[in-house]
Amino acid sequence: MKYRKSAPIVALMLALVPMIAVYFAHSLILHLAACVWGGLIGLSYFQVMKRQKEKETKRLLDSFQRTATATLGHHRHDWMNDLQILYGYIQLGKHDKLVHCVERIKERMNIESSISKLGIPSLVFYLQSFREVNRSIHLDVEIEEGLQLSDLLDAGQAEELTDAIMDTVRAFQFAGRSSWGEVLELRMSIFTENQEIVVMFEQDGDYGNAEILRQRIEETVQGKRVRAEQTEPLQASFELRIPC
Repeated sequence: MKYRKSAPIVALMLALVPMIAVYFAHSLILHLAACVWGGLIGLSYFQVMKRQKEKETKRLLDSFQRTATATLGHHRHDWMNDLQILYGYIQLGKHDKLVHCVERIKERMNIESSISKLGIPSLVFYLQSFREVNRSIHLDVEIEEGLQLSDLLDAGQAEELTDAIMDTVRAFQFAGRSSWGEVLELRMSIFTENQEIVVMFEQDGDYGNAEILRQRIEETVQGKRVRAEQTEPLQASFELRIPC
């Protein structure tokens, strides 16, 4: 990152050398040499920046692939655990617990299906990979049946809402907990109300300073079309709202 910031300065300094020489020595040869020099500097600069961009793109792609692979691994592990539990209940003939287990699996499948139908790729990936990326928060997600945000928001609104959701979760992570030794329990509900998309956050258990948390969340929506509201005074309960 520092290299990318310094590269334009270095290129400018190198380009100034022939310009200064031409200024003090009026010569056709020097003019031609300055043009060639400037062209070479420009070409070299764009090649360096292109390679740097390719490296950064590869780094981001590698990070994405690692997260996606880990997420798939967790899902596979969860399904294997569920299958083992189901198999155990079948062998033991515990049909009452078997029904409960199947209902729990069905509920999780419905949640994952609802997340995938939101239609905003960055938000879908964030929610589906949340457990892998955020180990210190247990996030329960509830989504209005049939909700497709991509049909209700334009690209700019979708990006702003996604950023606001991620920043709000981060605010809970750092300002919402009463101690760092606990796993924060957070519920997030997404639904429509009065021509608006509403994302409600409710924290279970002990929480930190609600006033600091409110300030952090309000800072996350500054400059956005998203507005934040505290639903209960002095409580760790907030809503994000954006017109649809």
